[in-house]
Formats: sequence, C-alpha cells, structure tokens
Amino acid sequence: MSTIASSAPRRALRSLVPPLKHLVLLAVGLMMVAPFIWMVLTSFKPLSQLLTDPLSALPDPWIFTNWPDAWNALPFGRAYLNSFYITVLVVAGTLLTTSMAAYGFSRLPFKGSKVIFGIFLAMQMVPKQVTLVPFYFLMAKIGWVDSHLALIVPAILVNPFGVFLMRQFIASIPRELEEAAMIDGASRWRIYWKVILPAIRPGMGALGIIVALDAWNNFLLPLVLLNSTELFTVPLLLSQFNGQFGGMNYGIVMAATSLSTIPMLIAFLIGQRQIIESLATSGLGGR
Repeated sequence: MSTIASSAPRRALRSLVPPLKHLVLLAVGLMMVAPFIWMVLTSFKPLSQLLTDPLSALPDPWIFTNWPDAWNALPFGRAYLNSFYITVLVVAGTLLTTSMAAYGFSRLPFKGSKVIFGIFLAMQMVPKQVTLVPFYFLMAKIGWVDSHLALIVPAILVNPFGVFLMRQFIASIPRELEEAAMIDGASRWRIYWKVILPAIRPGMGALGIIVALDAWNNFLLPLVLLNSTELFTVPLLLSQFNGQFGGMNYGIVMAATSLSTIPMLIAFLIGQRQIIESLATSGLGGR
C-alpha cells in the first residue's frame, strides 16, 4: 500500500510535464512573434500616436493609408518584380545543380571524390564577408557589377549545404532501383531524371523553400553589387526607404517592412512542415 501511495504523486507530477512543456513553448513562441505583431500594428498607427505614445499596443485610431503610401513612395513594384524573378531563377537553378552534384558524389564515385566533397563542404564554413572583396573584383572583371547576373549565377553554382542535403536523400534511395533501370537500358541521365528526382522530391521542396528565403532576404550582395535603383531588390530598397522616411513616420516604414515580409512569410508557413520532416529524414535532425 505504501508503494502505491508513493507512486501516485509521481504519476501526478508526470502528468503535469506535457502541459508545462506546452506553456513554455507557447511563451517562447509569443516572445518570438511579438516583434512581428508590433510591426504590423504600428503600420496602422497615425503619426500623432507614434509621436506621443510610440510603445502603445493598438492603433488609436486605425488608419490604412500607410500601406498605399509606402507602396507609392518608392518603386516597390519594380523591386518586388526583381526579387521575385531572381528568387525563382536561383531556386530552380540551385535545385538542378545541387541534385546533379549530389547524384555524382553519391552514385558516381571517382578518385578523390571524398576529398573534393570535404573541401566543398568546408566552403560553407567560410563567411561571405571574408570573400566579399575578391568576389566583387571577380564580378567587376567579367562585367557583372550592377547586374542581376552577379546575384543569380554564383548562387546557382555554389551551394554546399544544398549538395550535402541532396546527397543525404540520394544515399537513402535503394540501389536496386537504379540497377533495375540499368537492366532496362536506361542511361545515367534517364536514371537521374526518372528515378532519382521523383524519389528526392520532399528534400527538393524543403531545399527550395530554404533557398527562396535566403535569396529573397539577401541584402549584403545587392548592397555591394547594385548601383541602379531600377535593379534594387526589396531588402535593398527597404534600407533606402528607412533612411528617407525613418525619422518622419515610422508607420510608413513599418508598412513597408510588412510588405517586404509577406511573400516569404507565406512561403514559410506553407512549407514549414516539409522543412522539418525533410531535415529529420536526411539525418540533420539528430537521428
């Protein structure tokens, strides 16, 4: 009887653990999303409220002119178009090159392939800031300064993380599928296109979202390489917007910032489950 009585409090404590975990996660989640909520609410505040009570929670009164004013103040439409087509090209090209390179490293071993793959992965450890100056001189040498090619082509050709992620997925594909295709007379290219790509579609979806977020939010390279306003991307135009209107009306600045985050926020909300599942399946989630 004493043993049963002593185990009852333990079971009660154990039953409290899941609700406590959920409360902690909820609190952390609210802390992370609070700045974004404040940004959106501030975009609906009038200038008088921002000057007298900038930390107030809700707009009083609600105004909806900050959003069209922010859109019309600078060429946001052109910047949106630039960021959109750059992101689409980078995602499509990166998925192709990384999957092809990963297939080569995983299924077509050659002398020194492990060393080359290790060097390729080591490139990911080098910060972009370290190679920024030589990268700028290289782009200037080939005439790509003040051109979107400098943002698209290097991003497509060099993505160590993408190659590593795709290689993890390809390594999990049974070799028997390829052997069966070879018996049927399929070439390496046909095997890659008809067998490998459909099998790694979840990983490609996750990588595509990750690459899209990085390409859309890229600020450093456009800042260094682009000079013409008509070539500016959304983050670069937003910095110019902040410098021009930041000291006058934070409502317009917050509206512009909200506009810049909407596309990638939608993309992340749509693909977050796929990202988590793909990282766990590929072995990056601690498995």
